[in-house]
Amino acid sequence: MNDSSSSSSPVVLDAWCELQCPDCHTALADLDALRERYGDRLDIRLRHFPLEKHRHAFAAAQAAEEALVQGKGWEYVRAVLDRVGELDRGGEPLLVEIAGELGLDAEEFDTALVDGRHILIVDADQAEGKALKVTGTPTYVIGGERLDGGKSQEGLRARIEEIADRLLAG
Repeated sequence: MNDSSSSSSPVVLDAWCELQCPDCHTALADLDALRERYGDRLDIRLRHFPLEKHRHAFAAAQAAEEALVQGKGWEYVRAVLDRVGELDRGGEPLLVEIAGELGLDAEEFDTALVDGRHILIVDADQAEGKALKVTGTPTYVIGGERLDGGKSQEGLRARIEEIADRLLAG
């Protein structure tokens, strides 16, 4: 018997982030609370939207993809956002250093940033974000609704929970 009821598949929350964005660091608390509340019923997907005003954001997005490949995507994102103030000065060497601190293969990170193996993923995310009219970060998309946290994150988590609850109730 095949039990593939829609209530068993998780609700997807796309979180459009930029790893040089202080507002994305602030948003981590909301994402943690959502993970705590929903567990595996909510699939929070990191989506990249590097902004041109931050010169290391594109490299940071690629580094986050390498961390994902190495099994510590969100841990890496948190570690980089915790040091968002240093990234402007530290650049790519800081991204590699953070990888090493987390026990990831720092040499592979360095190679990934040089060979650009994750550029297409970052470019695709950015293009999709633009098509969805994402203009700043963090921005969330859940149930076809876009919630812009770039201006204010006030009330966003409650709104996400409202939509998630509705979608999970089916």
